[in-house]
Amino acid sequence: MNAIHETPVVLDRRQGPYGEVVLRRHGELLQIIANGCFLMDTSDGRSERLLVDAAYGALDGRPAPDVLIGGLGVGFSLAHAAADPRWGRITVVERERAVIDWHLDGPLSALSATALADPRTRIVEADLLAHVNETSATYDALCLDIDNGPDWTVTDDNGGLYSPAGLAGCAGILRPGGVLAVWSATPSPEFEDTLRNAGFRQVRTEEIPVARGVPDAVHLAVRPG
Repeated sequence: MNAIHETPVVLDRRQGPYGEVVLRRHGELLQIIANGCFLMDTSDGRSERLLVDAAYGALDGRPAPDVLIGGLGVGFSLAHAAADPRWGRITVVERERAVIDWHLDGPLSALSATALADPRTRIVEADLLAHVNETSATYDALCLDIDNGPDWTVTDDNGGLYSPAGLAGCAGILRPGGVLAVWSATPSPEFEDTLRNAGFRQVRTEEIPVARGVPDAVHLAVRPG
């Protein structure tokens, strides 16, 4: 039977502090659903890999840059960063304990086991905005993939991350010349304006063609030196 006609099978369902999260299998794909909203699946990963590569490319050859990845998801961004020896420290912030468990000893471990075993990798269980505001660590790159984009957040409180105050917090943990990369299901010219107004420079958007509909996008911005 073609996977598109198969009935999705729920592998785990949990109620957390931010609502319900579900891991389900649909044919050969694993899917993460949050509060009834489809977040991502294991079908492709091109845009998640571009998120990491675009951030590295914007650093202009900085040696062993440290990266903070916001959102573990199905693990594409983490796996891609860990497969690249040019990255230094790789920190992933994930607020859903269920997602972390699915990677540590669940169905998603096949995608991330090698990356999680890498000594450069560290997983932090925390809300990203809280972590940004509380951490004393700094990074060369900040890759955000916690929503369907700045205009389509998973929960209402995530919207603060893309506000002027939230972006100021992001800039605060970036080293001079550091890069902010934000994945989005659709390009957002309004978010580009918000980035510029927050003091970021070299703001641009890279688009990733998809089979149908509007391209995915990665918004890039640089903290001034």
